[in-house]
Amino acid sequence: MKIGKIEVMGKEIGLISKNDQDFISLTDIARYKNRELTGLVISHWLSNRYSIEFIGLWETVNNRDFNLTEFSNIKSYSGSNGFVLTSKQWIEKTGAIGIISKPGRYGGTYAHKDIAFEFATWISAEFKLYLIVEFQRLKNDENKRLKLEWNLQRTISKINYRIHTDAIKANLIPPEISKFQVQFIYASEADMLNVAMFGMTAKEWRDKNPDSEGNIRDEATLEQLVVLSNLESINSVLIDQGVVQSERLVKLNSIAINQMKSLLGSVSIKKLKEK
Repeated sequence: MKIGKIEVMGKEIGLISKNDQDFISLTDIARYKNRELTGLVISHWLSNRYSIEFIGLWETVNNRDFNLTEFSNIKSYSGSNGFVLTSKQWIEKTGAIGIISKPGRYGGTYAHKDIAFEFATWISAEFKLYLIVEFQRLKNDENKRLKLEWNLQRTISKINYRIHTDAIKANLIPPEISKFQVQFIYASEADMLNVAMFGMTAKEWRDKNPDSEGNIRDEATLEQLVVLSNLESINSVLIDQGVVQSERLVKLNSIAINQMKSLLGSVSIKKLKEK
């Protein structure tokens, strides 16, 4: 789970990401109402009939394993005298996914942003407004950073790909060969770089990771992508120099090892990944 935080009206609100969904700390939001009894604040909100109906509807729409029978039983008792419901009870009885209880250092009760905003409404309309503003500001900043990184990587990849393929065309492809042979040579060069960088071909990686939706390069780290981009440029120079593939593989593997060692110890790279 990715950990983050925002500040709302002087209160630090924790954020986590689970299955590409954003969850906001109800425990931190509850501190705005009562710093010492956050669990009780959340429980009081959960015991409200309107709250039960809202989060039950959210689960019905988003959770195919939601226990509708238990939900109906809970809803029938909600709002009555003496009815109390904790987040743990709600999760265990209904199989809910919109609220999670997290132990450990960053523990507490978290809820999907849709539910968290509803909880904030119950806490304070003013607090909810500032929560939405700060959360949206965070998402906008993330989107800008991701777009910048994507455009930068895309530009580098395009430039290096052109240099790389031009070198292959000029030095490795014999005249008058079939399209299949051309494609085979490209695949061979790409896999040569994969072996130099990752120690295996794309097919070998897929065989070891059958459940992955991406490929060997999709799963690469930032450091690996930087080194791989460098290897493409260096390989094109070696091709121009007439170095045979087997010798290039040894050279590129040695370069990959040295560059990875250097990048893994780089303070600048660490700061970039933390942003």
